[in-house]
Amino acid sequence: MPQVQSTELDDEEIDSLLGSGGVGVISFADGDEPYSIPISYGYDSSAECLYVRFGFAPESDKRGVIDDGVTASLVVMAESIDGWESVVARGPLRKVTEMALDSHAAESVRKMNIPFVTIYDRRASELEFELYRLEPDQLSGRQER
Repeated sequence: MPQVQSTELDDEEIDSLLGSGGVGVISFADGDEPYSIPISYGYDSSAECLYVRFGFAPESDKRGVIDDGVTASLVVMAESIDGWESVVARGPLRKVTEMALDSHAAESVRKMNIPFVTIYDRRASELEFELYRLEPDQLSGRQER
């Protein structure tokens, strides 16, 4: 069986994958334990930052790991007939309000693909939602060749 080869994505290819908005997996360090959750995100290519919205139930474990300034890694993947591609963005999360967003960022937030099916066992009206901006210190991508 031939080994799959991969190559780095250039900046334009990274922007293309992230620019559609969608879902990914965001990870944090919780002491010596990893903490990863699926999330929806939006991407502002002009500022090269991502926006993620978290829903917190009153007893949410996320409150213990998500804080203003915490470092996170977001992984976004896509698959097509040509193969797979992925982007990893790593950097600090900063809490923001939608009212403080400029027009490019607001458009990115509107692209967030928040699914109608929720992972929570309660109505969305019972959750507290917060918006965070991930400003990557590291942004890299790979694709199958």
